[in-house]
Amino acid sequence: MDYLTRLEWQTRCEFNAYCKRTLRNELIDACRESKSRRKHEVNFSDLAPHEEKQLYTVDRYFVNEDEEAFCIGGLKITAKLLADAMHSLPEEKRQAVLLYYFFSMTDAEIAELMKVPRSTVQYRRTSSFELLKRYLEERADEWNEL
Repeated sequence: MDYLTRLEWQTRCEFNAYCKRTLRNELIDACRESKSRRKHEVNFSDLAPHEEKQLYTVDRYFVNEDEEAFCIGGLKITAKLLADAMHSLPEEKRQAVLLYYFFSMTDAEIAELMKVPRSTVQYRRTSSFELLKRYLEERADEWNEL
């Protein structure tokens, strides 16, 4: 073998050894990490009931409606009634109202998002008020302060 061929062969062998050593070390690290993770992991089926309850929460919306009621025009409006009124709107109108009032988006931004003209968004938003008003007037109770 001439000198260049031998040098190329030696370089290849060194690179091959380097790659094998690197892969071996990565395998050792991966096995060590997996072992460490398994030591700290717990199956859901192994949890006690009190431990299981710590993993989630339950929202209690509309539990006590009397506290959340307010009087407008002599009618008692509850949060649940207002939510039901919003759900009674058609999807496009509900989206326009929610995006405008709760996400502070402009009509132009909503129009771009919904891919409709700006005037359509404005119409949907303003016409929703009449539907909401009618819904609340029909279903709201008279306010009786004790």
